[in-house]
Amino acid sequence: MNVIVWARVSSREQREGYSLDAQLRACRDRAEKNGWTVVREFVVAESAKRGAERLAFNDMLKWLRANAKREQITIILSHKLDRACRNMRDAVRLQELEDQHGVQLAFVENQFGPGAAGALSFNVMAAVAQYYSDNLRAEVLKGMDEKVRQGWPTGLAPYGYINVDDRDEPVQPHPEKSRTVVRIFELYGRGNMTFRELSDRLEREGHTYRPSQPRFTRTSLSYILNNRYYIGDIVRRGQTFPGKHRQLISRALFDTCQDILNGRNRRTGAPDIPLSGGLLRCAHCGCAITGERIRRRLKDGGVNEHVYYRCANNAPLPGHPRLRWRETDVEEAILADLATLCIGPGDARDLIRKTLTLVLADLASHQAQQTAQLTKRLSELQNMQERLLNAYLAGTIDEATLRAKSDDLKGDMARVTEALEGVTRLDEGAIDRAMALFDFAQHAADVWRGSNSATRREILDALSLNRTLSDATLCIQKRKPFDLLAGGLVLKKSRSDRI
Repeated sequence: MNVIVWARVSSREQREGYSLDAQLRACRDRAEKNGWTVVREFVVAESAKRGAERLAFNDMLKWLRANAKREQITIILSHKLDRACRNMRDAVRLQELEDQHGVQLAFVENQFGPGAAGALSFNVMAAVAQYYSDNLRAEVLKGMDEKVRQGWPTGLAPYGYINVDDRDEPVQPHPEKSRTVVRIFELYGRGNMTFRELSDRLEREGHTYRPSQPRFTRTSLSYILNNRYYIGDIVRRGQTFPGKHRQLISRALFDTCQDILNGRNRRTGAPDIPLSGGLLRCAHCGCAITGERIRRRLKDGGVNEHVYYRCANNAPLPGHPRLRWRETDVEEAILADLATLCIGPGDARDLIRKTLTLVLADLASHQAQQTAQLTKRLSELQNMQERLLNAYLAGTIDEATLRAKSDDLKGDMARVTEALEGVTRLDEGAIDRAMALFDFAQHAADVWRGSNSATRREILDALSLNRTLSDATLCIQKRKPFDLLAGGLVLKKSRSDRI
């Protein structure tokens, strides 16, 4: 009689001491004792969890259907029932194999008699095996969920981290790969690199992904740039939990990279098209403004190049106008908008600088005086509270008077403390920063003309919140206090022609 042997362990069971060799030895002894001939042995270490493909199990069934008759296979020999099937679906498939091809099941330790009683025993044991598998799955998932809630990831740490045998901090930054992760976010956050250019730059700087694949691919870079683990979050089953591991990237830099990723398309990556990549948005649909370089060959053999900016929406709604700007027109519009920050002639700017310096100095002096007065008043109230207590201890006042006066003093002390905390304090460098900010605004247009694409992007990000481009106009929503400078500092009580 010809038989095949099936032996299986899961990775968890291997750690718990189960052995494939022990199963094979027991099956071979049983076959030799019964005079059976082992035609083939299927040995596999795979999970029987719900939803797994069970590739080796499927290969065994496929091989039996194709070769059972030719090889005269009549028995599948396994150590125990739960080694052959751990769910009812596999049990049904094995019973179908017996009905269609006459291949029966035999076990070293489990014995099932013939007839309805044997079938009942088999089904009960199969149901118990499935219960064990399902319960084990539930317990493992519960443990994994609890570990995530405690702030630590399950499984292997992502690129840039390393698993260590430390109960207090089981996941720590890798000494070299963590710096690579930081470098990836820093380079991509500039907004002027494609994935290919980023990979080339990392390769030139000596950063490697893994020994078998030193160069970063688009997939690996996308996974790293979208992974919230680097900012201290753990995402599991669609939920985000705060992690206890050390974060490598600031949330501001991560959000910047996400904006670039969401605003990019196949035409936005060229660094020689500086205003693409989501820096500008379409005023009609909100999509990113992308750039494209058009080359036209001239009759004399030369090439005429033009850069155009257009809306990246390839499926606009009805009524969406055609948006197409020359690069020179966009730059002129930006320069015209930056010029609105400049306040009149040089003597007007000098007057504003002098006035701003005096105002800030007066404000600092007033705040210091106000702080001194409130501090003095708080000290007086504390002394009054102490004298009141001494009078009560000396028997000069009764308890009712003590409570009434004490409540009044506590109320006054609370109001003084609140006023003291509400005093805005200017540090020593506030005046210098205000002067530097004003001078930067006055020369923003000149700085723009003499800067490269990366600096120009930084200028626009520093000056503005949103930048939209319609079919006719450029609209730049400025940050404070640049919006006041762009408005011309018009006084409400002045004549309309005075600034």
